[in-house]
Parts: sequence; structure tokens; C-alpha cells
Amino acid sequence: MSTDATDADADAEEALRDRVETWLTKQMPIIQMHGGTSAVRTANPETGEVVVELGGGCKGCDVANITTGNIEAELLAWDEIEDVTVRVPEAGESFGVDQAESIMGIDRTEGGRGDWGSSNPGKDSF
Repeated sequence: MSTDATDADADAEEALRDRVETWLTKQMPIIQMHGGTSAVRTANPETGEVVVELGGGCKGCDVANITTGNIEAELLAWDEIEDVTVRVPEAGESFGVDQAESIMGIDRTEGGRGDWGSSNPGKDSF
């Protein structure tokens, strides 16, 4: 395989990964609102495989199965995606790798709703 073909494959994978991350940010804000994180581990446009890992507040969450089902259903509607796996560790479980922050941000404050300054209404508020 030529370097140009390899570069094109890498660019296509990165483009799909970025689209999925952006979609997660815009269409699944509940993940971050509940203190969760997401990371796209695989986004292969050639095979149509996408693997998403949820962490943070999603770990051991009772409704994580609803979130994973919604993610799977939505991503499978994309023409270039054939197979979606969403992994969520159970409470106390780890996938054995540090989960990189997603495009959703690095805020880890309680509830994922931002730091004190971003939610503080100001001195003039009652």
C-alpha cells in the first residue's frame, strides 16, 4: 500500500472519528450533564465499525443501557457505519486504559455542569 493511500485511510478514519465525537457532543449532551465522558476508540470507514467508550459518571449508571441503545440506534442510521459497539464499565470495573478526554471537554466538576464561576449568577442576583 502506498503512503498516499495510507494517509488517505488515516484521514478518512480521523474524519469519521471527529464526526462521531461532534455528534456525541451536540446530540448526547446528557452524557456530560451527568458527569460522564465519551471516547471514540475505533472509527473505521472501510469496515463501518465504530467503538465508543463511556466513562466518568456513566460507569455503573443505571440508565447507561438506555444511553448506549440511543447511541447505537442513531449511529447505525449513518450510511458509512455498519457496526456500533458502546462499552460502559460496570461500577468498580476498568477497561485497563486511561480514558482520553473527548471533544466534550475536560470539566470533571460535580454533575459535569461547569465550575463555580460558570454557574454563579453574580453578586446582583437573589
